[in-house]
This record gives sequence, C-alpha cells and structure tokens, in this order.
Amino acid sequence: MQNKLMTAELKAFLISIGSVSIDPSLVPLALGSTAGPGAGTSSVFFRSGKRRVRLSINKDSPLSIEKVGGDGTFSLFMEGEELVRGTLEPALAHCPEQAFITLCERCIFDCKYCPVPKLQGHVKSDKEVLDIVDDVFRNGNLKAISLTSGVENSVQGEVDRVLKLLPALKKYNVPIGVSVYPTEGCSRQFYEAGVSEVKYNVETMDPEIFKQVCGDLSLDYILEKLEEAVGIFGKNRVFSNFIIGLGESDSAVRDGVETLAKLGVIPILRPINPHPLRAGDCFAERPSRERLLKLAKMEKAILEKYGLNSGLAKTMCLRCTGCDLVPFVDL
Repeated sequence: MQNKLMTAELKAFLISIGSVSIDPSLVPLALGSTAGPGAGTSSVFFRSGKRRVRLSINKDSPLSIEKVGGDGTFSLFMEGEELVRGTLEPALAHCPEQAFITLCERCIFDCKYCPVPKLQGHVKSDKEVLDIVDDVFRNGNLKAISLTSGVENSVQGEVDRVLKLLPALKKYNVPIGVSVYPTEGCSRQFYEAGVSEVKYNVETMDPEIFKQVCGDLSLDYILEKLEEAVGIFGKNRVFSNFIIGLGESDSAVRDGVETLAKLGVIPILRPINPHPLRAGDCFAERPSRERLLKLAKMEKAILEKYGLNSGLAKTMCLRCTGCDLVPFVDL
C-alpha cells in the first residue's frame, strides 16, 4: 500500500465522493473556491504520482487524510482503510501552480445549480487581482494565470474588466487563460491582448435541461462563440465546462461531446457539486465512479477522433485536473 499510486479508477471514486475530512492545521495555505458550483467551499489538493484530486473539506466525509511521516507523506483513508499515499499541494490562488482568480463573486444570472447568485460575494479590485498574482509569483509557483468571473452588472463589463487587466499580467511571461460569458468580438480582443486559451461554458448540452437551469442564457449563442474562438485560438486551446449530474442521459453526453469536439472544442466533464443553497432548485446528483469512468473513456475516444488532446492545455481547469477525470492525463 505504501508505494501504491492513485489510479484512474481510484480518482474516479474520490471524485464521486467529492469531500474529505482533515485536521485544518494540515491544510496548506489556500483560498476557498469562489467560482461556479463549488463556490463557498474550502478544499485540499491531494497528489499521488501524476494524478491530482481536489476534495472539499467536510468533517462528515467518509474519506479522511492523515499525516503518516515526517517526510511530508499523507495517507487517504476510506472509513479507516488506507487507500493511497501522496502529498498535499499548496494552492495559494484556487489551485496549484496557477493564479486562478475569480474577479467577480456575484452573478446577475440565476443558473439553478449555482450558489454564486445566492452568496453575492466579493468583487475584487484590480489591485487585489494583481497582488494575488504577485504573491503566487513570489512563492516561485506561477506557471499560468487564469481569470474567471461571475457577472456583476453586465457580460460586457466583465470582458472589459479582463481586457483592462491583461497588459499588467503579460510581464509574468506565463500562459493566460480566460473564462467568461462571451460577448461579440471578445475572442479576437482576448487573443490580440495575449490570452493563450479561453473557456466559454455550455453548462449542459441537453437543450431541455439547459432551458430549465440556465434559462436566461443561450446555448446556441455560446456554441457560436466557441466555434468562433476555435477559428482564432486554434484546436486544443478552447474549452467548455459540461456539468454531469443534472439529469442528462449518457447518450445526451455522448452527443454533446461529439458536437463540441466537431467544433474543435474540448469539453470538461465536471461532476455537479450539489449546494445546500440550491437544494430543490433543480435535479443535482453527483455521478458515480462507474459513470465518471465510462464518460471519460467515451470522451477520450471522441477527442482522438477529432485530433484533440486535453493533456496539451496550458491554463485553467484542464491544466489543474483536480476536479475532473481528464482524458490523456488521468487515462
């Protein structure tokens, strides 16, 4: 057991649970998640071999992490049974090795699975954002900068906020990723300002579920902007979160992944993280280990078909890999 590394199957199991209990004194310095369905949670990153998993901290979780030696080794247990050993990674700004920053922790849209509109969190000033990037840089751990945002007042306002920040970020000479709700012409603006990759989230590719949970947004519009972005950034540089666990069928996932891959977009199959602030607002069920593995293998085959490789990502979620099973990295 001591030398056993995390397998794809074990990572799928850990993601299916999604949480872990741990003595807070053992957790490396980190900022809690402030974006999307995971907003408002604190978490820990556990690494074993080439695989990394992010688990939210919950004292009632059946999983636990304990320190097992003076060399920085930790064990991950399931109800007292040791599953794997590894290390805990520091995540000063949301995830390891990146300054991954949520500019606005508020949103005028009301996607039914997402707690951000209910939390109405902080809106960072430009100075706060630049200070966070500089902190990560000074700690010698900055390999990418990733910016995401809710929508404080308007989608154009968030695009403008990113564009205003980009000149000051280029000096770090690392890839920059941006994930916002797209506006007309924003992909060209981002590219010309030095952005390496973009992520515009479809949330779900099931049209009926999309209308139920993201009724204020347009799936067709997002798909149009994703296709446009591929024409500007190229293949393997445009991504989209695709939430799993909103009641969609496996065949709908397959069709959705195929549609996105055909456009040159790499989907990120993101397990839903049901939030108590959204209880009863929509169907939300964390997918099982078996389903996560099945869908990840299916996605890998489709990506190969269209000449896409999620392992080439330089920024954002696919560079981190903590929340998802990532084809070409985890399996």
